[in-house]
Amino acid sequence: FIKTKTYGFEFSCGEAVYKPDLNGNYDIAAPFSWPWQVSLQSKSGIAFSHICGGTLITPLWILTAGKCINYNTKYRIVLGKYDLTFTEGSEQNLSHVVLHRFDIALVKLSWPVVFTDKVRLGCLPGPGEALPHNYTCVVTGWGKLNGTKPRKLLQSLLPAIDYETCSRADWWGTTVVDSMVCVGGFEKTACEGDPGGPLNCIGIDGRWYIHGVGSFIGPVNCDVPGKPTVYTRVSAFNNWLNEVSISI
Repeated sequence: FIKTKTYGFEFSCGEAVYKPDLNGNYDIAAPFSWPWQVSLQSKSGIAFSHICGGTLITPLWILTAGKCINYNTKYRIVLGKYDLTFTEGSEQNLSHVVLHRFDIALVKLSWPVVFTDKVRLGCLPGPGEALPHNYTCVVTGWGKLNGTKPRKLLQSLLPAIDYETCSRADWWGTTVVDSMVCVGGFEKTACEGDPGGPLNCIGIDGRWYIHGVGSFIGPVNCDVPGKPTVYTRVSAFNNWLNEVSISI
């Protein structure tokens, strides 16, 4: 995966046509301002419902969390989605799923995506790249806002917490390892995010990089001081991501 690979198109990864509105700390995202965000949906009866987030990182591959995948469940991916109650975006079946023993997974789409102003690629950070302590990133997803599930995509601006702090006994202790990245934990955590969803961090080149895949997200640690939201650190798995995408 090359950070600014264009795949033959006139745009590079991490660039949105509809720019994010980052004036508030957390709120409803501007429509289609995170065009690499996808909705992973599972089938129950005749209907599909949103269960996890994910990130489009190549025209064929979605990055999500391992905990989101059950091999006995039928899934679909919806790209270009903003409001879960509207029929919008393009739907695709999954052709292949690869799980890592840590909480990260790659989902292969049935066919390459058609890029639009609402469907773009997120960039991947370089191997081993770590976020500076207190570096502000943006969590996105259809998590919870004021205790209720939202219709529209949410976002939250949160500081990255370094491993030394996050692994303190009065924080997450030995629950976290170096292949994870923590965000929030002082006043706000990523209630707005989803398991599998992206941790979006802007690079020095102005592009958005996906530094994390949502792992510990939910009511257990939502807005609990000293219990930041935990993401699987993408830069710890670059070699695996490359190997999988080339071999399948």
